[in-house]
Amino acid sequence: MMLSLLGLGLALVIGAGCRWLDIPLPAPPKLQGALLVVAMTVGFLVGEQLLG
Repeated sequence: MMLSLLGLGLALVIGAGCRWLDIPLPAPPKLQGALLVVAMTVGFLVGEQLLG
């Protein structure tokens, strides 16, 4: 759980930093790409729970 919160916090910091420095966000620009990233993240977390 702590690792998930750390990852979420890091993602928010990177997103805010990109916005503040006017750097293009390192994420897919389309909804399908963003959903793919979410699906991969959820799959990683579920796999970690099942194997760990």
